[in-house]
Amino acid sequence: MAPPILHLRDIDLTFGGTPLLEGAELAVMRGDRLCLVGRNGSGKSTLLKIAGGLIDPDKGEIFVQPGATVRYLAQEPDLSGHATTLDYVEDGLAPGDDPYRAQYLLDVLGLTGQETPGHLSGGEARRAALARALAPKPDILLLDEPTNHLDLPAIAWLEQELKSMSSAIVMISHDRRFLENLSRATLWLDRGQVKRLEQGFAAFEEWRDELLEQESTARHKLDRKIAAETHWLIHGVSARRKRNQRRLGNLMDMRQQKRELRQVTGEVKLAAAQSETSGKLVIDAEDITKAYGERTLIDGFSTRILRGDRVGIIGPNGAGKTTLLNILTGQAAPDTGKVKVGVSVEMVTLDQKRESLNPRTSLSDALTDGSGDTISVGGEPRHVISYMKDFLFLPEQAPTPIGELSGGERGRLMLARALARPSNLLVLDEPTNDLDLETLDLLQEMIADYEGAVLLVSHDRDFIDRVVTSTVAWEGEGQWREYPGGYSDMLAQRGEAPLRDKPKKDKGAAKNAAPSSTGAPKEKRKLSFKDSHALKILPDRMAKLEEEIAGHKKVLSDPNLFAKNATRFTDTAAALTKAEAKLATLEEEWLALEMKREEIEGG
Repeated sequence: MAPPILHLRDIDLTFGGTPLLEGAELAVMRGDRLCLVGRNGSGKSTLLKIAGGLIDPDKGEIFVQPGATVRYLAQEPDLSGHATTLDYVEDGLAPGDDPYRAQYLLDVLGLTGQETPGHLSGGEARRAALARALAPKPDILLLDEPTNHLDLPAIAWLEQELKSMSSAIVMISHDRRFLENLSRATLWLDRGQVKRLEQGFAAFEEWRDELLEQESTARHKLDRKIAAETHWLIHGVSARRKRNQRRLGNLMDMRQQKRELRQVTGEVKLAAAQSETSGKLVIDAEDITKAYGERTLIDGFSTRILRGDRVGIIGPNGAGKTTLLNILTGQAAPDTGKVKVGVSVEMVTLDQKRESLNPRTSLSDALTDGSGDTISVGGEPRHVISYMKDFLFLPEQAPTPIGELSGGERGRLMLARALARPSNLLVLDEPTNDLDLETLDLLQEMIADYEGAVLLVSHDRDFIDRVVTSTVAWEGEGQWREYPGGYSDMLAQRGEAPLRDKPKKDKGAAKNAAPSSTGAPKEKRKLSFKDSHALKILPDRMAKLEEEIAGHKKVLSDPNLFAKNATRFTDTAAALTKAEAKLATLEEEWLALEMKREEIEGG
């Protein structure tokens, strides 16, 4: 077997307190596709920086095969010292590298090469850094969150570019779909050590849960053994003193072993502070348009958003997603058309700029707005340290300046600030940036439990699929269309490539591209009389079933019903089960017909 081209052995690193890395290993073979996963703050970026030669460990060996080239993409790149972005990318080329590749990559990533580094946004700086990392086609690519600030077409392009390269790749990303599509092996950094799975990310979570279950069982056995030995120590016979001393020594060793066990980091506790329930109608937009000069961003878009809806908005950078979001929420006015925001709507926004807090502000002051040690969460006072723990911050981090937090920690801070405010409409603009996978899972669960409406802008395909009930997608030339379901559902209904960078020549192209269920040309298709009639009567039938279900639940809410009348209890419970099953069937039938109707009308 060929030796690794990069090998980190027995790596230790401590920044005060608990070691960040403790005996960590990383071996990279030619052509490897490795994803590095772990909690925010577990040391993933630090391990990648050690591999890239940017940080020296306290202890350990680092081997890079002579002549092998390594390129590292940082989360927060430094472009200082370069006149333009093209200069910055070209500076990373070595003799013999293709000089034209630098400009090609900048063009693909939406930059001209003439931008001044000091005037770039965070997203533009990261795209320039990505071009610099890819340009030389190195032997080893170390990528830290490469999809951050990329839109869906750029992410699709990046996936294909990386697949075509011969470089070995080690990548950190919160984008599950990206990891599933590219990785062939998974490295899990957990409590300072790296465990390796010889399968891609798709198999990781099941494997991780099995390891944690085995660890929990082993810890439980150790606890039982310690308890038994302690009981013997207190109540056992004192004869055979030498044997007793040996058992006492063994007990001390087990207690020391337990003390040295590094516990699994706790879970983030996400819960949005909810205000009074809004009316059923949250947002009603009718035929809205918006143009800047000769460029039309929105051309005749209509939608109705009800309480409980989760609406995703997707499109390339510059398509007008944030403009559409601002118009729907009443923060900007359309040129034509009407937008009505429902009564009692209280909105909380988490924007992609993360509210640009002063980097010298402490973590606790950022949560309390500098007003002491108490934060109002949903109108109720909580001690700031207690609230910090819900988001995996340690008490000793309270005075830490925001500028010293990692990207993931700043993301959790902004979530903590946003979720403390009472709301019944959540507006989330790129909420997944820099969050670890476990936090994304919990954010997904929080959104599912949220009683209000949610508007979400994201380029994370997997997150959209898991969260939204409908997807508003850019169709080109100011056209936006709403599809039932998530990103994958939208693709299935479109029957075409996900999104396009360039405006379409034909505004109806996307709508006409989706094939009919029979594969025949869609000429004057329409719903049958039976389907049309079902669409008219199903809502009333579902409403009656909902009333019936509510009545059954009210009867069963009597805690003494079974004792008073067992027969009525049994009959009511059976009727409730039957009504709920029937309602589920009707809802599925209605959704299928509604999707069919929208497909036909869209065509």
